[in-house]
Amino acid sequence: MKHIIITGHSKGLGAGIALEMIEENHYIHGISRTDNTDIQKLAAAKGCKFEFYQCDLGHTDQISMTMQLVFNNIKQSESIDGIYLINNAGVINPIGPIPTLDPAEMDLHLRINLLAPMLITREFLTHTASVEATKRVINISSGAATNPYHGWSNYCTGKAGLDMFTRCCATEQEGSEYPTAFMAVAPGIIDTEMQTTIRGTTEEQFVHRKKFVEL
Repeated sequence: MKHIIITGHSKGLGAGIALEMIEENHYIHGISRTDNTDIQKLAAAKGCKFEFYQCDLGHTDQISMTMQLVFNNIKQSESIDGIYLINNAGVINPIGPIPTLDPAEMDLHLRINLLAPMLITREFLTHTASVEATKRVINISSGAATNPYHGWSNYCTGKAGLDMFTRCCATEQEGSEYPTAFMAVAPGIIDTEMQTTIRGTTEEQFVHRKKFVEL
């Protein structure tokens, strides 16, 4: 049995990944604020186990308990061929020059986009330290991690931090008895709700808006 843990599986890129992972002998663990019943139904029809864990990643105090529930289910498997974590959940707001941004929204953004995947990864490594099966952590990055964008200071900073976190974790795993492989993947521009949000901004908030509308 291969276990795939996906954050933000209910829509956008996360939903696309979850759909691609629906196979027999796969057990998908979806962590999100809301569920996607269509994915649940398709998984059931194809003999793929699926479990939904309701968790608002903006409330980072919920993460440890949620991951405990995930691994309680994983430990019940008769055999484990692999355990994969895909840190996909993320937000784009707030958008705009720093002086115009709300401090509370800035705080929430970095909790969801950076602190949450760091804490989830910590739980993953703690629970899988003695597991000999294939283990991988995939962090969804962005070109914004290396390219500054006017109005995206929060998003660029969070993704840059996630990239460096990925590299640090990979370095730490080099000496592990049962190492976990780490990678950060920048998937490019995909037409999701996040892109709808970007196109809904003003030129004052995001000077590159016209480019994204054209895309």
